[in-house]
Amino acid sequence: MTSPTLADVARAVGVSRTTVSNAYNRPDQLSPALRERIMAAAEELGYAGPDPVARGLRRGRTGLVGLVYDQPLSYLFTDPAILMFVAGMASVWDDAGVSLALLPRLEADDAGASVLANAAVDGFVSICDVADDARLAALKGRRLPFVVVDHRRSGARCQVVIDDHGGSRAATEHLLGLGHRRLAVVALPRSPGAPGGALDPADPGPIRYTIMADRLGGIREAVEDAGIAWDTLPAIAVPDDQSPRLAARELAGTLLERPDRPTGVVAMSDELAAGVVDAATARGIEVPRDLSVVGFDDTPTATSTAPPLTTIHQPLAARGQTAARLLLEGAPATFVEFPTELVVRCSTTTAPT
Repeated sequence: MTSPTLADVARAVGVSRTTVSNAYNRPDQLSPALRERIMAAAEELGYAGPDPVARGLRRGRTGLVGLVYDQPLSYLFTDPAILMFVAGMASVWDDAGVSLALLPRLEADDAGASVLANAAVDGFVSICDVADDARLAALKGRRLPFVVVDHRRSGARCQVVIDDHGGSRAATEHLLGLGHRRLAVVALPRSPGAPGGALDPADPGPIRYTIMADRLGGIREAVEDAGIAWDTLPAIAVPDDQSPRLAARELAGTLLERPDRPTGVVAMSDELAAGVVDAATARGIEVPRDLSVVGFDDTPTATSTAPPLTTIHQPLAARGQTAARLLLEGAPATFVEFPTELVVRCSTTTAPT
């Protein structure tokens, strides 16, 4: 059986296809009685209305925008930071009558670029921050407006970023100011598909996630300015395919069980910081008396962890709102950088003697 079409409804009512189309798209052009007859016939035939994508393409507008991001689909519904960012976008697009098409986990290769080249959308917001990303060329090739979030070295004409380098530097300086000299780093994944494990600060290998590189650079700058040898810091990076909090909880043991256990940990996200707190608690290490931990993002995780996390605040919802508004404006040539701010809570204190 084939699905009923607009032409079937027109034949049933005895009107033109244009008249049926007007019943859905321009109801003011019909009398209420005629429109009611058409809608009744459509319901009886099981006709659901014009295909929205086809209708939008004919008009040159689908009413959809594509959200491109590196992580799996589940990440969008579980990670506190991305939830706050998307909520900010949605608050703008709701008022504009715009819907969202999710384009998760597209590889930064030709196959991922092909998906972008054929997506039936009016524009894109990309929160992929992979260096040398083939998807960027695909976005440019569409000749549709797009806004790049986080990837400050993308060269895109419309960008929304934060000061990742400065934020991580401030987090590290906070611990140094409290007298901590035995520091450790819990880092975001280095590259798509990268495994987790020990990270050599002096030679971390290829880093394709630019946020991770920027935050690592901020930590290094603060450490070296304090006269501490960068290559002496123990560090781990979590894998790219696991819950950040769970991964940090599992891997932090390699830091917390060292004979020269660190007294302060700089984590590149609140989820990673929470995982470190979990690992410390499981080992009877009291935070902050024995171990101070700083996160990044200032998500709800930061206030729900016991103790609440000292962290770097970034305006996640405001960033989402800004990206959404810029896309509605046609993604003009704009570079918006939001500042970050240290928020001191209960997970840090002076270094133990």
